[in-house]
Amino acid sequence: MGDEEVMSASGEGNAVAAGYAPHPYIGGRTAVLRALAAWRMRWPGAPRVIVLTGNPGSGRSRLVTGFLMMCDPGYRKQLPLDELDPATVPPDLPAPAVPSPAGRTAAQLLWMISDHFGLDAGRGEDIFTELAAREEPVTLVVPDVDRAGPVRTADEPARVVRDVLKPLAATETVQLLAEVPRELAAELAGALPSGQAQIIDLDAAEWADPKGLVLHAETALTPEAGAPDLPFTTDPSARRALAEALAARADGNRLTVQLAVQSLLLQPEGFDPADASLLPGTVGEALDLHSRRLGADPQTLRLLLAPLALAEGEGLPVQLWGTLASAVAGRDMSQDLADGMLLAAPFIQPVERSRDGDGDGDDASSGSASGVGSDRTLLRLTHPGVAEEIRSGLPDVRDAQTRIAMALLEAVPQQDWSRADPYVRDHLAAHTLDAGLLPQLLTDPGLFAHADPVTMRAAIEAVPPEQLGAPARTYLRTAPLLTRSEAPAELRAAFLESAFVEDGLVAYAEALHTLGFRLPWRTLWSVPLVGVRAVTTGTLPPADGGAGSAADAGGGADGTSAEAGGNPGGTSAEAAGGPGATPAPAPTPSDPSGSSGFSAPAPASGTAAPPRPVAAFLVPEGTPGSRTVPGQDGDAPEAGGRALLVHDLLRPGYLDADPAQVQLTSAQAQEAAPFRLSRGADYLRVWARASEEVVAALVSDTPFTGADLSPDGVLVVATARGVTARQILAAAPAPVPTVPAQRTGTADSAPSDGLEGDHS
Repeated sequence: MGDEEVMSASGEGNAVAAGYAPHPYIGGRTAVLRALAAWRMRWPGAPRVIVLTGNPGSGRSRLVTGFLMMCDPGYRKQLPLDELDPATVPPDLPAPAVPSPAGRTAAQLLWMISDHFGLDAGRGEDIFTELAAREEPVTLVVPDVDRAGPVRTADEPARVVRDVLKPLAATETVQLLAEVPRELAAELAGALPSGQAQIIDLDAAEWADPKGLVLHAETALTPEAGAPDLPFTTDPSARRALAEALAARADGNRLTVQLAVQSLLLQPEGFDPADASLLPGTVGEALDLHSRRLGADPQTLRLLLAPLALAEGEGLPVQLWGTLASAVAGRDMSQDLADGMLLAAPFIQPVERSRDGDGDGDDASSGSASGVGSDRTLLRLTHPGVAEEIRSGLPDVRDAQTRIAMALLEAVPQQDWSRADPYVRDHLAAHTLDAGLLPQLLTDPGLFAHADPVTMRAAIEAVPPEQLGAPARTYLRTAPLLTRSEAPAELRAAFLESAFVEDGLVAYAEALHTLGFRLPWRTLWSVPLVGVRAVTTGTLPPADGGAGSAADAGGGADGTSAEAGGNPGGTSAEAAGGPGATPAPAPTPSDPSGSSGFSAPAPASGTAAPPRPVAAFLVPEGTPGSRTVPGQDGDAPEAGGRALLVHDLLRPGYLDADPAQVQLTSAQAQEAAPFRLSRGADYLRVWARASEEVVAALVSDTPFTGADLSPDGVLVVATARGVTARQILAAAPAPVPTVPAQRTGTADSAPSDGLEGDHS
């Protein structure tokens, strides 16, 4: 068999003439299947990369599914391969990798590929390098690129092509089949040298399959496929004639034929198979003809379907359908909906439950106490092509999305996000994005905490940065941590509370304490200080107590002092040697009014002032405001010298104090404290000593350089960004976030790098 015969697009009729059976799922497409089989077996002359494209409804996804059936060793046993054209059957090889971009970001897709092949990559670009270094080629099939992204209007398909598929296609060890929208097909294939890539456009004449479309229609009209007994379904000749007429009128579009068949089988009254004017030529005509046959206004059907066409995620909750239809129409559509179920039936379908048991988010992970949405029905349109047709017919999509967004906001009970339907909570941002109103929404800390961070992050990243306010920028900075840790709503609120304090948005942090969350901590203060190598907590003697004795001034009960870098708990010194940095600007005391309400108790009249709780930071010598500490005899010289800064433990503000005066906590006091600390490179946990339960868990997108826990439960943590103090509040077990392995580089801290949670 020569190369020309294998790659020919004119063999459709030859296959039928030879007596081969059609593919049982596809029902045709012999020419395309021959090209794909040659690609799979790496036949001489076959391209290394195939880009499959076509109009909405051309059958791209069905074709890829049918081809993958023959590539799967287990599924091959269920197919009549001996009856098929041998040139369409790929060799019996291990199944290719099939990472689905549907609902995922480009970064999530890339890390899914990395996980599948077991790559040891620390950064996205390392994935392509490792694939290129493999001795054996790898085969990838990437379907449904048009469905990429958690937010429909965020243009994620283009990012998938540019950030994932183009680098994969340029990797010589990768054999790639990708199903992409037509507007992106040439960009993907055009990036490769001549002969390495081939575009298969299912609507092009050379790949068209009119006979297969007739067979598709004829099969759908048979009683065996569920069609009722009608003259044009039970009579083979009449059925064949109608199938040929449907296929000819649809001009090769399988979706148009499918909708026409569903319409006439659902409501055969008023249908005359001999009347060509009742046969649709487009998806839009299928909608309008169905409406007229049922005596309805086509515009009514389109208004009923508009909320489903604009829906996000896996589907729209049925209880929101009428509300949103009325919002889009600008009038009450409840009666139209009640009377129009038969009208809408051919174009809608219920959504199968996802792995989590809920088609649109996990109520447990979202922190909903009421369990809203745990047993609800989701609906969606039968095909993205129907949604595209409905959207294109709306006079003003932005206005429709504005009306939907307002209706969704009104559906939140007493504006309590913990009681909101998961769809409202997780997808309101996407609707307001399409309405051009998202920046105005991004001021609600409750929404930030309750919304799915994957969809919220994707929506915010689609907004030009200059349009974002300070709270949105804080959320975007924190979002990689929220997704990487897979934190539930309560822990998301805790992470955001600290982030708001770090960015000077104390009012937003305080608001999170009023929303019913049982937060594990209250963030007392944060300083953006780089170069901190260790932290410790202790006390300063009362101001009126003088220097005191040498023991009082220079050490605690166990003889340690901040100058010596001691740490009885073992939690601050172990991180010494963190990354160096240039000196920070001179630290100045913060406004005490910005504190979170914790303060040192005032001494009672006539009693001695208590020691002042403080935190001491080990910083590079020369850091403004620090005091150099001479090394002890026998200490090895330390690069950059040793210097300490002293900060109040319970409120913002540096102290002009001699570090030698800081008294560290004794080992006995540490052991008697109600909490203890354990930590890793980028996570730590606070345990209740009495119950041995975790009461606070913290993960970081940058490694810790120091951490210490005072006896009264103030956790002081240093990273490359600075130092933050949190008062531990929780008395009950805290949710423990997922702690994925820390990667090198800054991928998790850069908003544009996508969602890392799925590859943890």
